[in-house]
Amino acid sequence: MPVTAIVLAAGEGTRMKSRHPKVMHKMLDRPLVGWAVRSVKDAGADRVVVVVGNGADEVRSYLGTIPGVETVEQTERLGTGHATRVALEAAGVSDGTVVVTYGDTPLVRPETIRALVERVERGDQSACLLTMTPPDVSGYGRVVTDAEGQVERIIEDKDCTPEQRATLLECNSGVYAFDGAALATHIGEVGNDNVQGEYYLTDMPAILKSHGLGVVAQHVDDYAEMLGVNSRIQLAEATRAMQGRINRRLMAEGVTMMDPTQVWVGPDVTVGQDTELLPQTFLMGQTTVGTDCVIGPNSRLTNATVGNNCLVDETIIVDSAIDDDVKCGPRAYLRGGAHFHKGSKAGTHVEIKGSEVGEGSKVPHLSYIGDARLGRDVNIGGGSITCNYDGKHKSHTEIGDHVFVGSDTMMVAPVTIGDNALVGASSCITRDVPAGALALERSKMFVKEGWADEYWARLREED
Repeated sequence: MPVTAIVLAAGEGTRMKSRHPKVMHKMLDRPLVGWAVRSVKDAGADRVVVVVGNGADEVRSYLGTIPGVETVEQTERLGTGHATRVALEAAGVSDGTVVVTYGDTPLVRPETIRALVERVERGDQSACLLTMTPPDVSGYGRVVTDAEGQVERIIEDKDCTPEQRATLLECNSGVYAFDGAALATHIGEVGNDNVQGEYYLTDMPAILKSHGLGVVAQHVDDYAEMLGVNSRIQLAEATRAMQGRINRRLMAEGVTMMDPTQVWVGPDVTVGQDTELLPQTFLMGQTTVGTDCVIGPNSRLTNATVGNNCLVDETIIVDSAIDDDVKCGPRAYLRGGAHFHKGSKAGTHVEIKGSEVGEGSKVPHLSYIGDARLGRDVNIGGGSITCNYDGKHKSHTEIGDHVFVGSDTMMVAPVTIGDNALVGASSCITRDVPAGALALERSKMFVKEGWADEYWARLREED
């Protein structure tokens, strides 16, 4: 039977104090709603229907980047029961298993959702709700079960008697799996006879029970899975929880961390064995890191590809790649499709943009190389720049194999420097340099002896 996941993501999120929808705030480098969608997809959902509302256009724009996700707009925010009914009707869902979860609950594991689905798929229950026992149960709806373990109803915290508050410790998480036919048949029975005038999905267990249908609970051992995000404080708490979960997995797979609390790794990152991640390291996007590397401290890699046996010290790498045995930093910046081949180096205070650096080549310090291709075994002296932008157009610099460029050299693109050429320090190269040639450009040095002594003497007399 098909599994449909409904992700409720229409809420206002006023406590976030933001101009953006709550579900678009990021935990690590993925929006909250993205975590919820990924979880249900990884759990095996055949369809994913996200109910949008507040900031619908922004949420839709992001969800459009995820294949197989449908959106339904809840124009009137009248509660979770109403949102579920809107999704069922708009998506035409009337059979299979239906999972209901939330765009602001990013820590639910796929295996937890799968356990709910499997309980309903046995065919003897119309619904299974996920329950938890948090350290502080205040504010949560309490689950009442009978002697056979069947769920009778959910009592909201405000409606509990003092005795119920003290004895009912199993709490409703708000995540459910339903028999789709039963849900579609009875969702219209959810009423709004409450102070808020809203339709709450928490009424469904009692409604199903009244029709003689079975409802059971599935307890989640780690209550932190159910932490919702309603404020930036809770966002930070959820981020820390996911940071710990990811870092523990990496360390179990053979990655070293001196201090895991100071390493942040995104959900789509891969790191090889025997790599060490030092404090204040951020690995985000589609970053891949090979084996036997040292990354950090104070390094940020986004959509970066790092080979084996690399050193990335106080370096930012964005949308770029380094091959095996490459050394970067400290304080290097690689961006815009930069590519360092095996055994090359980007040194201290170096920026490389959209350039290819050949095997064994070095840009040791204080240089900018943009829109260039460097061959093998090239050495770029400190303070050198490829002048690639004239205010309107970007131009290319081509440097051959075994070229030595002296310090403080300007290479005004477009320009080509041939194999085995040597460029003298403090040159401004505006024409192509043939292979094997020496290029030297500088003005004649002027020295006037005694002038400085006379100058300082005049200043002292004026004082």
